[in-house]
Amino acid sequence: MNRNRLEGRRGACDSDDMLNIASLVIGVIALILAVFAFIPLLGWANWVIVPFAVVGLALGAMSDRTAGRNLNIVVIVIGIVRLMLGGGLI
Repeated sequence: MNRNRLEGRRGACDSDDMLNIASLVIGVIALILAVFAFIPLLGWANWVIVPFAVVGLALGAMSDRTAGRNLNIVVIVIGIVRLMLGGGLI
């Protein structure tokens, strides 16, 4: 590729992009676990899933992009609603 075209651009592995990707990965893992936590008697798993998604939210908040942050917000809301419906345990 032409070097002059690439001089003004940031590197391919920019830290903001990497933070967003890490946030997305954490969000997808937390969402998959949250789906399993909807099974009766597994609602207690949300006590682990919600803090896990908060870590993803923090990583997404440090990034310039919003996809990872938004996904983790959705997972947190789903986990908290499920905890409220199950009384915190079930």
